[in-house]
Amino acid sequence: MTLTRSPSDLDRLRVLVVEDSWEISTGLQILLEASGATVVGPVSTTADAKRLISEDTPDAAIVDINLRDGELSYDLIDQLHDLGIRVVVLTGYADVSVAQGKVVAILQKPVRGELLIASLRER
Repeated sequence: MTLTRSPSDLDRLRVLVVEDSWEISTGLQILLEASGATVVGPVSTTADAKRLISEDTPDAAIVDINLRDGELSYDLIDQLHDLGIRVVVLTGYADVSVAQGKVVAILQKPVRGELLIASLRER
């Protein structure tokens, strides 16, 4: 399958990926890079994510709510929001309690690539 890029893809957008599933994070990295984004990470813990954003602030982030060993990413989402980073939550759970305005989208796994890319493009 060949991915064709359009001018509205994610050229030069730096996207932090916080996902504890290797298969999902690898798929996200392939999709994002094929769309022109630069992937930061992927990482599987909030500590690793916080370390990366302290080194170089990304433009956007894709964050899973439930990470390794039951860790939840709500504090990370708050920090990303406070830094002005657009956050897309990608989760397998139907009920996610994120304060209104903290994220640009809450998407359910599995997600269509076009929907995820469109969520990241929204400004």
